[in-house]
Amino acid sequence: MSTQPSSTPSSSLYNATDDADSLRRQRILSSKLYFDVPLSKAPIIYSTSYDISFLGIEKLHPFDSSKWGRICGFLIENGTLEKTRIVEPLEATKDDLLVVHSEAYLDSLKNSVNVSIITEVPPVAVFPNCIVQKKVLYPFRKQVGGTILAAKLAKERGCAINVGGGFHHCCADRGGGFCVYADISLCIHYAFIRLNISRVMIIDLDAHQGNGHEKDFSNDRRVYILDMYNPNIYPFDFEARRYIDQRVEVPSGTATEEYLMMLDEALQVAENAFDPELVIYNAGTDILDGDPLGRLKISPHGVTTRDEKVFKFACDKNIPLVMLTSGGYMKSSARVIADSIINLSNKSLITMGG
Repeated sequence: MSTQPSSTPSSSLYNATDDADSLRRQRILSSKLYFDVPLSKAPIIYSTSYDISFLGIEKLHPFDSSKWGRICGFLIENGTLEKTRIVEPLEATKDDLLVVHSEAYLDSLKNSVNVSIITEVPPVAVFPNCIVQKKVLYPFRKQVGGTILAAKLAKERGCAINVGGGFHHCCADRGGGFCVYADISLCIHYAFIRLNISRVMIIDLDAHQGNGHEKDFSNDRRVYILDMYNPNIYPFDFEARRYIDQRVEVPSGTATEEYLMMLDEALQVAENAFDPELVIYNAGTDILDGDPLGRLKISPHGVTTRDEKVFKFACDKNIPLVMLTSGGYMKSSARVIADSIINLSNKSLITMGG
């Protein structure tokens, strides 16, 4: 008579989980998204492929899909950054994306209607998917590659900025709010395996709740989430709010001084609550006064001060930091982001290489 225990539903579940973890690890280790960056390069990641230009229909969405290139243009014009020192990332492949995303979700993006819903640009639905892949999804996949690489560069340099990314409304099996791929979740899983990091803090200061990464790490105690957001705007994801470790709700109309006081208090609480080995900073500029979607009243100088506070938080504790530019729905956002990066450089909170 056999003495081997019979297979049970729970043991099958454990086996399936082990298999999934093993496959994820294999995909991460075989990825080409991590590569060595020469010290002559700045910790600034960008590609001209980031900027979305699609017969002008991108203008039907309030997001400025050319802001990424204009940020770099301002930095170069100012003399803070040399064009030759920008790091160009690789495109995230299907295998890279499968580290977090389900096969079913990636397959759904082969339908242009689904992409139009996620990007909130209805005319995308009528174009052949091959064109949508090239003109819309390829730029997003390049930005995903940039976010993933940024963690490696941050570990080596202390900090890194992906001039793009921050698609915090996308989770493993669902996109939305102009967020097609879960770059933050992907970045963290790569850091767990490739950088041997076991504790990550997400500081999400976009005006909108980061419901995507909140769902992806709902039961993962290795990830601590501080989310300061306006609860009166999209996405109204009450389920995901339960997964926020430190929730700071910022009402519509909140002005600069009050906002920065709330941030100081939040960072103090976070410092005492968690000891991260990596900080992912989602630095949306939709908190700006006049932003039609964020509905807050933060001045450009307030954004610069906000970013400086977060960088100092990480720098003082010697924690590598990844900054992502995330949301921002005014043409002035690019200039504000560039001015903030110039300030970080002037304060020696980021070194531009060379």
